[in-house]
This record gives sequence, structure tokens and C-alpha cells, in this order.
Amino acid sequence: DSITNFWQRWHMSLSTWLRDYLYFPLGGNRLGNARTYCNLMTVMLLGGMWHGAAWNFIVWGGIHGAMLAFERFQGKDSPYRKLPRAGRVFITFAIVCIAWVFFRAKTMEQALDYVGAMFGAGMAGAGQLMVPVMYSHYHLLMLAVAAGFAFFGTQSWDYTRKLTPLRAATCLALLAFAVLMLWTQTANPFLYFAF
Repeated sequence: DSITNFWQRWHMSLSTWLRDYLYFPLGGNRLGNARTYCNLMTVMLLGGMWHGAAWNFIVWGGIHGAMLAFERFQGKDSPYRKLPRAGRVFITFAIVCIAWVFFRAKTMEQALDYVGAMFGAGMAGAGQLMVPVMYSHYHLLMLAVAAGFAFFGTQSWDYTRKLTPLRAATCLALLAFAVLMLWTQTANPFLYFAF
């Protein structure tokens, strides 16, 4: 429900490494508020550059660093914290999705085109091709179903606590089906092979 919470739960090995080997040696939050904000921004910019030597990775790190610093600046009694949890999750999800565009795009120009297309501006190139596909009834329905599972479904950790042989077999069958679907489609190289 926040970028801070996102980094505590997502890619925990990277988060721990960034904290232990960059944030703490820079002084962490022990040297005052201004230095804390600077340290958060520096760590995330370096985390972005670690993923690749391109401006889009620096922007990705900058978005996360700026949001971490902003959340820290607001404190625990911020107006954001008073929003309903579903609203905070939605805002966090939107910020992370926008940041992923910069992470995944090959160039900064491509990233800006995609972000523009996401918000209905600059619908040139790939964005223009995706509009008829993404706004079809089928795709909007599938997006709504996926959002329902993501926001209202049982969390995977809770699901595993009630695991029965039938549920385990169902999960394995769904995994096998998903792998087969990926295999039968076009090439899907592992994301980190691009670096």
C-alpha cells in the first residue's frame, strides 16, 4: 500500500542488498532528514544504474527514490495514510506500473512514447497499434478479472497454508499450462538477458 511497503516485499534480496551495502554505509537515516532523503534517492539511482547504463534505468530508480523520500517526508500521519487501503494500493500499483515502463523499454524515447500512450497522448508507434487491441471488450474483461484476482483474491501465502493434494495438483496443472502457453508463442527471453 506504499512504495516503502513495495520495496519491503518485492525482490527482497535486492532490497536487503541496497539497504545493507548502500543505504546504511551512506548514513541511513541517522544524519537528519535532508540526508535521509538524499540517501534514499542516491540508493535508488544507483540501483537503477546497476540494472543498466541507460537513462531509462536511472529514471526508474529516480521514480522509486523520489517516492521513497516523499513518503518518508510525509510521515505516518500523512493524508495519504488516511486514504482507504484499496486507494493506497491502487496508487502504488499505478506508480510501479509507470516505473516499469522505464525499466523495460529499450530507450528513453520508447519509454516516453509508451507512457504517453498510457495516458492517451502521443499515440504514435506501438501505442497506436495497441489501442484497438487493449480497448476491445475481451481485453477489458480480462483486465477486470485479473484485477479482481490481484486485489480481492486469496494471497498465495494464505493459499499455501490450506494446501491439499487436490489444490497442489491444480496449481501444478495451471503452472504446466502457463509454461506451455509461453512455449508455444513467440520467443520470450529472460528479462535479465537484455543487460
